[in-house]
Amino acid sequence: MNTSSLMDRLPHLRQDFAASIVVFLVALPLCVGVAVASGVPAELGLVTGIVGGLVTGLMRGSSLQVSGPAAGLTVLVFEAVREYGLAVLGVVVLATGVLQLLMGALKLGRYFRAISLAVVEGMLAGIGLVLIAGQLYSMAGLKAPASGLDKLAGLPEAVVDAARSTEALTSVGLGAGTIAVLVLWQRLPRRVRTVPGALGAVVLATLVASGFGLPVAKVEVRGLVGSIRLPSLEAFGELASVGVLGTVLAFTLIASAESLFSAAAVDRMHNGPRTEYDRELMAQGTGNTLCGLLGALPMTAVIVRSAANVQAGARTKASRVLHGVWLLLFAALLPAALGVIPLPALAGILVHAGWKLVPLREVVSLWREHRGEALILVVTAVSIVAVSMFEGVLIGLALAIAKTAWEASHVRLEVIDKGAGPVQAYLSGNATFLRLPKILDSLEALPQDRPVELDLSGLHHLDHACRTALENWSARHSAAGTEPVKVTTG
Repeated sequence: MNTSSLMDRLPHLRQDFAASIVVFLVALPLCVGVAVASGVPAELGLVTGIVGGLVTGLMRGSSLQVSGPAAGLTVLVFEAVREYGLAVLGVVVLATGVLQLLMGALKLGRYFRAISLAVVEGMLAGIGLVLIAGQLYSMAGLKAPASGLDKLAGLPEAVVDAARSTEALTSVGLGAGTIAVLVLWQRLPRRVRTVPGALGAVVLATLVASGFGLPVAKVEVRGLVGSIRLPSLEAFGELASVGVLGTVLAFTLIASAESLFSAAAVDRMHNGPRTEYDRELMAQGTGNTLCGLLGALPMTAVIVRSAANVQAGARTKASRVLHGVWLLLFAALLPAALGVIPLPALAGILVHAGWKLVPLREVVSLWREHRGEALILVVTAVSIVAVSMFEGVLIGLALAIAKTAWEASHVRLEVIDKGAGPVQAYLSGNATFLRLPKILDSLEALPQDRPVELDLSGLHHLDHACRTALENWSARHSAAGTEPVKVTTG
């Protein structure tokens, strides 16, 4: 096939090829960094990135969204590996993929858009805080405590320990320098910024560490094939554990929500085909099922790579597929290159990524306009730090549901008393048990020696608790010797 024929069949190949290079350069350090922070071999991050490009990238759903290992799941993966072992991780990811496939087949993908944005942002903020705290220990070459609260509480002692060690200070300095490069990268000339900031920061840190012979830890290299572990039958037996099932549900909820919210954000960046949410959920499920079979990290759509893909001029899904090809070629041909990357540099990249997950501006804006939503965001984030990922998300969802139920149960009681004759009371809105105390307080304050006409025709909804309470109040009022309460319904 000649070049002209190929361009006729793939009219956007030139743009997609260029975009794939950019996405590959963005994805490479993040795949490695997320894997190391998750407590698994660095190559497993590349495996997930390869599957995200070659498998998920080929499927229908969101045409320009790029999938791979994400910082948003780092904390949860680390906890799962620490609690159950690396052998069980593949089973958890596999089960997550199967659940996503099932939800996509049942057309449940669109309903993830109904999840409160405050809960999602709170979830990401909590993840970001725990990720930052954990990676600060890694920057100093120290072992991080297990829980989020312990990570935060132990930081002052970690600072003192690091200050006493020349090697720790050197490691922190390299990590801090990486963060500084990432922050300042956007201020550099446009020609320099054609190289993604994360890649530039890692390359500079590697050159500095190697050039000056700094005593810092490096990425351990095992080889792509050597890192892949197929789940054993014994590992599948762990699915009977309540803790493992809870982890699967947490993976499913967070990975699906993050992917579909990312898809909505990517749709706002371009004018191409819109996301088919159920198909996208099935694409993510297929990718996670395969990642689970390979014992790799869980996959989500990643907004950083997706935004880079769109901004680099990608027009079709060919760009994300090609980025998977480049990751595969790198992992197969240049695995030893990973061994020269200093761990403090990867920790610095993830501290920067964690900071971007904390929506400080959104919290301030929400507090001014929707304080209830701001409260949900903050409580969700604090709960994740204080308790755990799964329980924190459940607490956030419960708060969001309670807030919605409270707002939806708006009811108004209007009383007209002309001084003589019956007292007229009009109820309108949604009468639910949440507003029952207010309704009864107002009705019981009506004169006991006067007849009452209660008009319920303005109610859109009257739940069983309210209906029963109104009937009981009516009976009590009528028993006082006055005329029976006259109730009018719509």
